[in-house]
Amino acid sequence: MNSASYLDLYRQFSSDIDVEMKAGIERLGPSSTAVKDAVTQLLQHQTFRYPLQVLPLLVHGAETGDPGPAVPLSAVHVLWWTSACYLDDLADGQAASVSRELGENEALLASIISGNALPLHIIQSQQVPDSARSALTAELVTCAVVGAEGQLSDLRRDAGDATRDSVVTTYRGKSGAPFGMITAMGAILAGAEHERIRMWREFGDVFGVLWQLFNDQQDILSGRNEDLRNGTITYLFACALENASPRSRTRLLDLHATAKSSEEARSELIASLLAPASLQQYEADLHRFRDEAQHLLTSLGGDGNYMPALHRLVEESAELLLHQTE
Repeated sequence: MNSASYLDLYRQFSSDIDVEMKAGIERLGPSSTAVKDAVTQLLQHQTFRYPLQVLPLLVHGAETGDPGPAVPLSAVHVLWWTSACYLDDLADGQAASVSRELGENEALLASIISGNALPLHIIQSQQVPDSARSALTAELVTCAVVGAEGQLSDLRRDAGDATRDSVVTTYRGKSGAPFGMITAMGAILAGAEHERIRMWREFGDVFGVLWQLFNDQQDILSGRNEDLRNGTITYLFACALENASPRSRTRLLDLHATAKSSEEARSELIASLLAPASLQQYEADLHRFRDEAQHLLTSLGGDGNYMPALHRLVEESAELLLHQTE
C-alpha cells in the first residue's frame, strides 16, 4: 500500500503528533509519575504499520485547507488505537508483559488511561467553543460504547451463526466506530455544519469496515494467521460459510474450531477460504464498500489538496490482495 500524499502528510506532522502526545501525558500532572511512565512504555511497545492518524488531518484540511489544527486529534487516534490493540490482544489471550518494567496488569491499566482519560484530557485542553468541546467528548464516549459492543459481539458469536451481515455489524463496532469518531472529530474541529459532520462520520464508519477487510487479508498474507489461531470469525470465513454446501459447511466449522491449535487445520481452512466462490463474493463486497465510501467523499467535496489522498486511500484499502486456490 503506497499513497505518497497521505504518507507525506504524516512525515510533515509526525513530530508534531509526538509532541502533542507527550504534552497530553505531562498534563496528567506531577503526582501521576507511575501512570505517565506506564503509558509511555505502552506507546513505545505498540507500533502501527500504516499511519492512519493522518485521517483527522485530511478531514480538517478538506474542510478548511489547513490540516495543522487537527494534530491533537491525530494524537487521540494513536492513543485510542494503542489501547484498543492491547485490549484486543488481552481478549485473545495474547497480551503479555510489554517490557521488563511493565507487566501485563500494569499494561492493562495503562491501556485504560491511554484510551479514555488521555484523549479526554486532550479534548478538554482545546481552545474551542464549549459546544465543540462537548461534541468532541460525545464522539469519544459513543465510540467507547459502540466499540465495546463490537468486541463483545466478536467474543460471544458462535461460528455456526456467522453471516456476512453479522460480521459487518461487528466490524462497524470494532473498526467503523473509531474511524467514524476520528473523522467526525476532524469535521467538528473544523467548524463544519451538522450534516457534513454526519457524512464524515458515515465515511469513517465505512472506511473502518474496509480497513478491517484489508487487515484480514494482511493477516493471511503475512503468515501470522492470528485470526485463525484466535478463532475470530472473519468476513472471508462468512463468505465461505454462506457459499458452502451442507457437508462443506460442517467441515468448515470443524476446521475453524480445530485451527486454533492445529497448523494442518489452518492450512486446510485457508485453502477453503481462498476458493473462487468465496473470493469472488469477498471482492464484490470490497467493491461495494469502496463505492459507498467514494460516493460519500464525492458528495462531501472539499479542498483539492486533500480530497485526492482520501480517495486514493479508499481505493488501496479495497484491493483484493489474496489469490484464489486452484
